[in-house]
Amino acid sequence: MVLNNNEVVNWTLINHNEWNIYIAATNKGLCFVGSQNESFAELVKWVNKHFPGNELIEDPNKLQTYKKELIEFLNGQRKNFTQPLVFKGTSFQLDVWNALCNIPYGETKSYSDIAHFINRPKSVRAVGTAIGANPILIAIPCHRVIGKNGSLTGYRGGLEMKVNLLKMESII
Repeated sequence: MVLNNNEVVNWTLINHNEWNIYIAATNKGLCFVGSQNESFAELVKWVNKHFPGNELIEDPNKLQTYKKELIEFLNGQRKNFTQPLVFKGTSFQLDVWNALCNIPYGETKSYSDIAHFINRPKSVRAVGTAIGANPILIAIPCHRVIGKNGSLTGYRGGLEMKVNLLKMESII
C-alpha cells in the first residue's frame, strides 16, 4: 500500500534486550523499521525524503501491535508478520520487496535468485540497490539475501544486525 502526502506518520522506539530500533506507521500500516541502535535521525531523514510534509508524531499506543510482533520475532516466538505493511517505491523496488517477503523463515536466497524470481535475471545489481532501499527491515526480510557464493553482503542496518538476525533464524 502506498502512502499519500499529508498523512501522519506515528513512531516509537523498540528498546528490547540489545535491540534499539525506531519504527513508524500510518493508520494504514507499518512503513519503517530502522537499523539496530541507529539514532532517531535515520527515521527523520527517511520521512523527509520519502514523505515530505508528513507530520511525524511519537505515539507508542498506535504502534503497539507492530512493536509486539517485532519483539516476538526478536524473541524467536514469531516467524511471520500479520500486520499490514505500507511501502513506497518504484515498481521495480516493489517487485523486489514483494519477492523478499516470499523467502521463508530460516532460509536464504541470493541476489541472483531474487532477480530470477521477478523475471529480471540480468538485473542482479539493481536488485541489490532495491534491497538496500528496503524501508521495513526485518518485516521485509532482506537480511535473508546473501551473495551467490554464500558470503554475507551489505545490509542497510549494518552487517552486525544482519548477522544477529541470521543467527536468530539459525541460518548461520
